[in-house]
Amino acid sequence: MTHKVLFVCGKNRLRSPTAEQVFADWPGVETASAGTAHDADCPVSAELIAWADTVLVMEAAHRSKIAARFRPQLRDKRVAVLGIPDRFAYMAPELIRLLQQKVRRYLPPHAGAA
Repeated sequence: MTHKVLFVCGKNRLRSPTAEQVFADWPGVETASAGTAHDADCPVSAELIAWADTVLVMEAAHRSKIAARFRPQLRDKRVAVLGIPDRFAYMAPELIRLLQQKVRRYLPPHAGAA
């Protein structure tokens, strides 16, 4: 069974698309990303929340925003705050390292994990 992970940041331009890319090849995982801002490249939607098994947000403010807008869809979801500030470029090595440290605990384990 595939575990579906939705990564959420503000504008869906830097942090969440990087996370989506970094974990796209993780065995047994499907990834998507979205943003909480009205002008996000891919805004969070009820459909995306419903699709996801786990929702990983970059900051506590993102969790608050999606909780206020999508409470019914979040009822049976695991939602976690990664605590990654908005100061990284897309695919920045430091951002990738942080994501690898913080996200693995929310994914199914695989043999290649170090």
